[in-house]
Amino acid sequence: MIQNIKTLAVIFLVVSAIGFIDATYLTVTHYIGGIPPCTIRGCEIVLTSNQSRIAGIPVALVGSLYYATLLMLSFAYLDSKKSSIIKFASYCTVVGILASIYFVYLQFFVIKAICQYCMISAGTSATLFVLGIYILSQTRSTTPANVSQ
Repeated sequence: MIQNIKTLAVIFLVVSAIGFIDATYLTVTHYIGGIPPCTIRGCEIVLTSNQSRIAGIPVALVGSLYYATLLMLSFAYLDSKKSSIIKFASYCTVVGILASIYFVYLQFFVIKAICQYCMISAGTSATLFVLGIYILSQTRSTTPANVSQ
């Protein structure tokens, strides 16, 4: 069972890294005043909309910090093997999926444009959420209370 959790943690780390790269790319692009190339129409509209910032801070920066946190937690778990760390990371994915649902809603119904980079982030958040649920289900079945029964 521990090996299964380790494999899941590695997948969690890789998906977090994808999200981090995506969000950090958008953050850097924002601060240098550019718009990333987009294969679908809408990136510029979404990335320059009023909804692309919270209190003047780019949403992408918040995403970078979120994914960096999950990356660090994944590394910490793989180093220490303390299940509480990967459980905490799994619980954190609830925040990511809720934010992603909100931002996808904004793209479809408020801004009425789609950003491919934002959708990559939503996909990584959804994947992390599903992984987190699975990790939690696997770690619950190995708790000491269940072992003694």
